[in-house]
Amino acid sequence: MGIMKAADLPDTTPVFPLSGALLLPRARLPLHIFEPRYLQMIEDCLKTPHRLIGMIQPREVPGQTERRLQAIGCAGRLTGFSETEDGRYMITLSGISRFRVVAEVQGFTPYRRCQVDWAPFARDLGGPETDPGFRREPFLATLARFFQARQLSTDWGSLKEAEDELLINSLSMLCPFAPEDKQALLEAPSLSTRRETLMTLLEFSLRSGPGEVLQ
Repeated sequence: MGIMKAADLPDTTPVFPLSGALLLPRARLPLHIFEPRYLQMIEDCLKTPHRLIGMIQPREVPGQTERRLQAIGCAGRLTGFSETEDGRYMITLSGISRFRVVAEVQGFTPYRRCQVDWAPFARDLGGPETDPGFRREPFLATLARFFQARQLSTDWGSLKEAEDELLINSLSMLCPFAPEDKQALLEAPSLSTRRETLMTLLEFSLRSGPGEVLQ
């Protein structure tokens, strides 16, 4: 299957609620699947023509035990699949498009499914976005300070050579931010606003000091 068009996108999609996990269009997310209901979800997904799974963050509601879902998630196409000897799945999702949840679908599957609206994110199906205002050197300098403060390591060579979108989206997915900050990065309307949000989070973390958790 080549590039997906709006007409290829289903009205309902299985969803995988996972706090702190972020998938963005044209980025790849490796996942390790071992819960029986999600093993079933993967098996069902492989039988569909589009092979889409919606990644979405759960939302805590004070006073309620039921975990609600955020309003916006991102669907990925299952592009990598392998099975371990003990029956777990290692999969890769390739980000296709964000979506807005219209309603949760009650049904007979052990996993959750949602009716979704893709229309607000039609741009996601296009080619890579650019960020004309991106000043790479100061951004990478701040990033280096953040990685040093958090004792993280990365391949700086490939980072410096990465296209704007790959660089910004990969860092949005990989950096250890709080779930609500990940959601803000997901919902950013453009690559420029995502980069601005990412820069703000990096600077805030550096000001707060390494001992504090981003909230």
